[in-house]
Amino acid sequence: MVHLPIGFRFAGVSSSIKTKAGARDVTLIVSDTECVAAGVYTTNQIVAAPVVVSRSRTPSNKIRGIVVNSGNANACTGTRGHHDAVEMTKIAAAAVDPSGSLTPEHFVVMSTGVIGRFLPMEKVKSGIIAAASELAASETGFLNACDGILTTDIARKVSERTLSVRGNDLHIVGMCKGAGMIGPKMATMLAIIITDAPLEPAQAQRILQSAANKSFNCISVEGHMSTNDSLVLLASQPSAQRPALSGNDEALFSQNLTDLAIELAKKIPDDGEGATHLIEIRVQGANHDADADAVARSIALSNLVKTAITGGDPNWGRIVSAAGYAGVPIRPEYTALKINGIPLFEKGEPIAFDAAVVSSSIKGRKLTEIDLQVGMGPGLATHWTTDLNTEYVRFNSEYTT
Repeated sequence: MVHLPIGFRFAGVSSSIKTKAGARDVTLIVSDTECVAAGVYTTNQIVAAPVVVSRSRTPSNKIRGIVVNSGNANACTGTRGHHDAVEMTKIAAAAVDPSGSLTPEHFVVMSTGVIGRFLPMEKVKSGIIAAASELAASETGFLNACDGILTTDIARKVSERTLSVRGNDLHIVGMCKGAGMIGPKMATMLAIIITDAPLEPAQAQRILQSAANKSFNCISVEGHMSTNDSLVLLASQPSAQRPALSGNDEALFSQNLTDLAIELAKKIPDDGEGATHLIEIRVQGANHDADADAVARSIALSNLVKTAITGGDPNWGRIVSAAGYAGVPIRPEYTALKINGIPLFEKGEPIAFDAAVVSSSIKGRKLTEIDLQVGMGPGLATHWTTDLNTEYVRFNSEYTT
């Protein structure tokens, strides 16, 4: 059972944007009153129209909801694409409140799917109207909304947290999509987090960015940054009766949201297109966290590391080499490496190990853990990526055909 935040309704419907019959491809999430919204978006210079629209509308305390379509990215679609993204929010506003009290600016918008194709707006419109009629504060509505944002994902990706603050339970739920075109900052992915915790817009933006830096900005599949990446947080508005979180309450909430974001983010490379392994790379001993992040990122993006894991090959030289060209200082004399807890390299020198045992440990489970020490400093970082195999190549060579 999913414990949903109070004051939000959800729907996901099929409007035949996707070719698969009956596949949900329009999602609508609505707050019963104006709520706070914050967003973190792709840093790609080629950016999809919905990102431009949503980025201009967050952070805010005047948002009523999110409208999403899947199956078409509405990216690289020029003036028409921008018009269509705005039109989606206009349709959502009218569908949610036919009295006309809502404006397009009350909604943010997301799209995901194939790049370079115009949205089939008649289908999109019918889907938004149908979704508005099905909005519900129910687990079914929430899960349907989760399904409506998926593309090549094997299954929906959801997470939740409940925490007690000031004697009241606060709920956080999240959904995301993504399996390919995943590269750091941000990973192609959409993610939506909803909470009934009272937050101010600037506060929500700060907390969300911090969580993104430790989660969605630390995953990759093939290192290809998308045009559509969007992470949006919807939160309750503070009031005299429920003031914005502060002090220890904010810290507790922030930690829970970050943990939820990490859990969601890991599900993306774990579902990497054709992937047989999720690889967790933990780096310690760098001079700073940023240096550790650079080392972890370098390893995560190495195709030679990825293919070694695919074959269960404990070729540790590929890993330490990737650390060495990360462009930040490391201490070779203190460098040490373990794979799945088995030491392979220590104090800059190889150590004896049973290659068959290490290989078996890689082949025998989905998660491969790489622990690398690069010095004696305080810097730490963790990244998640996938292996690279022929199924990934096959899938992506045929993606639009």
